[in-house]
Order: sequence, then structure tokens, then C-alpha cells
Amino acid sequence: MLNVQSISSINRSLMNLSILKPHNENDAGNAKPVFLVKDGGVNNANAPDALLSLAAANDFTGAEGAVLAGAEGVLLGIGDGSDALVSAALSEKLPAGVYTFATPLAPRAATLAAIGWMIGAYRFDRYRAANPCEAVLIAPKGVDVDRVRSVAAANALARDLVNTPGGDMTPAAIEEAARALADAHGAAINVIVGDDLLKENFPMVHAVGRAAVVAPRLIDMIWGRADAPKLTLVGKGVSFDSGGLNIKGAAGMVLMKKDMGGAAHALALAQMIMDAKLDVRLRVIAPAVENAIAGNAFRPGDVLPSRKGLTVEIGNTDAEGRLILGDGLALGAEEKPDLMISLATLTGAARVALGPDVVPFYTDDDALAADLGEASVETADPIWRMPLWRNYDSMLSSSIADINHISGNAFAGSVVAALFLNRFVGDTPYLHFDLYAWRPKYAPGRPVGAETQAIRAIFSVLADRYGAR
Repeated sequence: MLNVQSISSINRSLMNLSILKPHNENDAGNAKPVFLVKDGGVNNANAPDALLSLAAANDFTGAEGAVLAGAEGVLLGIGDGSDALVSAALSEKLPAGVYTFATPLAPRAATLAAIGWMIGAYRFDRYRAANPCEAVLIAPKGVDVDRVRSVAAANALARDLVNTPGGDMTPAAIEEAARALADAHGAAINVIVGDDLLKENFPMVHAVGRAAVVAPRLIDMIWGRADAPKLTLVGKGVSFDSGGLNIKGAAGMVLMKKDMGGAAHALALAQMIMDAKLDVRLRVIAPAVENAIAGNAFRPGDVLPSRKGLTVEIGNTDAEGRLILGDGLALGAEEKPDLMISLATLTGAARVALGPDVVPFYTDDDALAADLGEASVETADPIWRMPLWRNYDSMLSSSIADINHISGNAFAGSVVAALFLNRFVGDTPYLHFDLYAWRPKYAPGRPVGAETQAIRAIFSVLADRYGAR
């Protein structure tokens, strides 16, 4: 059962999880029916004649995301049927009322329709008057409403964190969100701040964040029984990325509030894991920094020590995320977890390769990769395996240090970044996800802004592997 308190004070957008109710025949019988209509297939919708007449009068064709409400029910356009979450358009557009799907849905489609409904109900209202969703859906038969609510709460948590501007979502605010999550679930949390990072041997986290007004920190949260399988999540928490002394241009900097998307996703995934009480000893490591510019900022050409013991030549201060992740991954690997997962908005090269919607991931575990591929389809959460191509390791060579953190050329940027991270994990079973965490174009029920990616697919695999305790 979802603990509603697990939504932190920072996550204001989706407190009313009761907009999705478990299936009940009486409730469903009194709800307004929703009929799914393929583009051009209005006459096949099996809807009341009055609703079909209303569709004709309003030129409703079934275009994806189109919603038409009448006294006899609601028509939802699903286009060609390729968007499994198109139901998000309903909670985005429908007025207050109680609704249910009249069109029969297979189990997978029913669950995704419920998830879409909850995702479409998301509103980011921190800086303007609230406009909450007041429509209620009676879930289709067989839908695990508690699980869907947990997914929705995690989705809203990550999106709120990423949508919040860097002036408010500082490293200290990322810590606040982590502490709220830990408190809600009885997890232990330790945070190392400022110059204590040097004392505790996190030199790269300190170097990247030391120029900012708000001190850098290393967040370390632990939950679950000590002898359970060890699962470690490492999330990149760059609260704002100016590029450092290799300063970004205006176009490159405008969305850099989202550069803490990896930490946001790690916290959201952790919330799902703890809500479901998976039988793991969960650890969440989130180095949180702002990559700012000041007289003490780290420089191109500097050589940094690292927790792993490797010396790292700085090729470009705008490739800072892999540095803080390196120290975080080294910490995680020290206790030899059964699986370690990093989540990061790491490279523009990932977007060049796969665009904004599909997340590349890296692993040497073929069976795990296959499971993730299946889960990606099942959860409508697009991810794609990319190769840890060892022949590119030589691109990270340095003439003065153990390793450079960039390649110095335009080739295979996402692969090379993953290879850099791999240097810090040793023989630990490892997955890396190169996220975008942003939707650049409107989709039904999903406006431009923060977007959660990959964690539904990851959670599905983890739930199958570990189960509830």
C-alpha cells in the first residue's frame, strides 16, 4: 500500500491519489463511459447514437489525444493506437466527474491506461495558481491500483524536482527531498557537505561544486534489511550546469535546471522500491552540486584525484556529471552490491543517437539487458541497449594522468562517457542509463517540461527479480 507521506513537501502536484479508484461494479455502472476511437473509426466505436451524432457535429475523427465529452459519455481519440499512454489526455482535459472505460481492455492495456490517466493529472503548480485534476477514474478490472498510484507518485516527484528552477532546486534542496523520502520510509541517511568531502575522500564531487554559493554534498541513503540482496542507485545531481569555465552558450544553458534529473530519477525509483517493499537492501547515492563559475572553479587541464585512486585530467569543465558520478560509483562499488545502477542526464550525444524519447542503457549482462528490453515494451517505457565498446577505451587516454574524462573528438560521446564511468565500478554488476529527463514537444496529457524515463521498466525488472519481502 502506498504511503502518501512518501510524496515529499517539494512534490506538491499529485497529492490526491484518489483520482484513481479500484474497480467496483456499482461505481463503474454509475460512471460516465469512455469509448476509445481510432482515427477515422468513429462509426466503429460502439458508442451511443447521441454521442456519435455529437462527434459528427464537431468533426471528431479520433485523432490522437482528442477528447469529446457529451451527456452520454466521452470519446477519446487514440490515433493509430501506438501511444499506450494516450489516456493521459483524459485527465488533462475532462471536467470534474467520475469516468470508466467502456471499451474492453486487455490486462496490459488496462494498466497502462490507468497509468496514463495518472500521468495526465500531473500539474506543476509551484509558481502559479493550482488547477488540480478533479476527474476520477474507476480503474478497469484487474488493475493493481496501489501499484499504479505508486508509479504516479514517483512520476510526480521526479517531474517536480526537475521542473523546479535551479535557484530553488539547489544541492541543499536535493538533500531536503532525499531526507523527506528517507523519513517517510524509515531509511537511514547521511550527508557529507562542503570541505568534509575532501576529508571523506570525495575529491571530484568537491572540485565540481566548490565554486557555487551552496556547498556540494554527497547524499547516502540506506533502506531494507541488512542481509537482503544489495541494490545501489547512483544519481547525478547537478542542480544547475553553467558549463563551468567552459561556459555554455545561452541555448545550451536554458534547460540546465534539469541536470539533476539523474538524482530525481534515483529518488523516484527508490520511492517505488520502498512503496512495494521489495526484498533488497537499497542504497541511494546522489552527489549534489552546482557547476558554477568563480575564482576557485576547477579548470580545463587540471588533474583531479578521485576516490577510486585514479587521476583524472579535465578535458572540459562542461563534462562534470561523469566526475561526480565517478566518486559516487566508487563508493557504491566498495561494498560489492549485487547490482548497481547509475541514472544521469549525461550526454548530448545520447540525444543525437536516439532522440529525446528513447533512453540508451549500458551493461555487460546480456540476460539483464534482455529482461529490460522486454520490460520496456511491457511498460511502454522506451529504452535501448548500447554497446560498452572497449575499443573506444583508448579515447580516454591522457599524457599526464591515468585517464582523461572526455575523448577530445565528436565520436561516440555517450559510449565513451559510459566507458569512463565503468572505470569506477570494478567487477560490480552494473547498469547505466543516459537520460534526457525532458519532453521538448507536447504529447497528449504530457506537456513540454520534465519527463520521467526508464524507471518504470527498471522497476518492473527489479520487482520480478526481488519481489516483496
